[in-house]
Amino acid sequence: MDKWNIETKCVQSGYRPMNGEPREVPIYQSTTFKYDTSADMAKLFDLEASGYFYTRLQNPTNDLVAAKIAAMEGGTAGMLTSSGQAANFFAIFNIANAGDHIISSSSIYGGTFNLFNVTMRKMGIEFTFVSPDCTEEELEAAFRPNTKAVFGESIANPALTVIDFEKFASAAHAHGVPFIVDNTFPTPVNCRPFEFGVDIITHSTTKYMDGHGSAVGGAIVDSGRFDWMAHVDKFPGLTTPDDSYHGITYAEKFGKEGAFITKATAQLMRDFGSIQAPQNAYYLNLGLESLHVRMKQHCANAMALAQFLKESPKAEFMNYPSLPGDKYYDVAMKYMPNGSCGVVSFGVRGGRAAAEEFMKKLRIFAIETHVADARSCCLHPASSTHRQLTDEELEACGVAGNLVRMSCGLENTEDLIADVANALG
Repeated sequence: MDKWNIETKCVQSGYRPMNGEPREVPIYQSTTFKYDTSADMAKLFDLEASGYFYTRLQNPTNDLVAAKIAAMEGGTAGMLTSSGQAANFFAIFNIANAGDHIISSSSIYGGTFNLFNVTMRKMGIEFTFVSPDCTEEELEAAFRPNTKAVFGESIANPALTVIDFEKFASAAHAHGVPFIVDNTFPTPVNCRPFEFGVDIITHSTTKYMDGHGSAVGGAIVDSGRFDWMAHVDKFPGLTTPDDSYHGITYAEKFGKEGAFITKATAQLMRDFGSIQAPQNAYYLNLGLESLHVRMKQHCANAMALAQFLKESPKAEFMNYPSLPGDKYYDVAMKYMPNGSCGVVSFGVRGGRAAAEEFMKKLRIFAIETHVADARSCCLHPASSTHRQLTDEELEACGVAGNLVRMSCGLENTEDLIADVANALG
């Protein structure tokens, strides 16, 4: 399976039915699972045997789909969560406690920025935000003795900045901490962060992976390469006994390949219960089977729209990393040479009011708090997803007041361009 190309992994990995078993991933729509003896169940509670006892922690449908995503990313273990926000929260909280510190790119999704900058600060975890374009010296200066991870987005939502994996990974590893990347926008079809030093990947599966706007979800994948036991003092949750599971030390019992995801499941999913519904996991798998085909059309439509906007006098600026001349073109070609994503962001000349007027005139692109869907949609982040941020924070995130995020779906290319041209007037 490891040698399969990404197209085959999208369709075939994760679930391989045996003789007489269902060809499609079964939906285990059950909260509980029956065992013959208490001793059998006790082995599960002690993490001495694999299996299922309550869907709040694990479910077979979810695990089969998580295994597919892990295979697509080239990781060793994966888990599904109820949303992308839950995935990012779990990925950080699995290794950071009150009093710890995280470095994050400032150019990230507004909801994630708020999660880090407000909610997790209330939990006692400090965050330092650095520009994705920072120098190595500036990045180095952000580290503290209690830093536990570095976080970024492969392609930032909605600014479309592209992070330099190798620069951030090198700095993280020099300080003995993992580099965590949200790979939602390019998906593993277009970008493979583990190949460039990233340690843990998160996804909002609600976006391209699902593809049809039917199911909210998230995912975490571990590369299986970060050596937790080499940094015992930094990660006691993984390298010292867990009293809530009879003294198990995750990094010793499950190794580099399984420790992170096992702890996230056994502790965080047990206590927070942010499980993805099995029905949603089933829908997600249907989307994954066509992801490699859909991403080509999303990218083709976005490239055509980007070329149109680049030449339009009504566009004050335009961001699309796969277009020659874009600020992030070179780094995008380094890490995702076959395409980036189907999202284009641009500034409507005339300011915020002009941007809002433009959106009123669109007929195909729908105004939605969504992105990366089969249907084209758009959003004005400054008045929606990022409205909780100050002007200074908006600037740090790369979100101008007149910026509009255009998510190109699977419609006819000419129709999409005509819709934008008509709305611009």
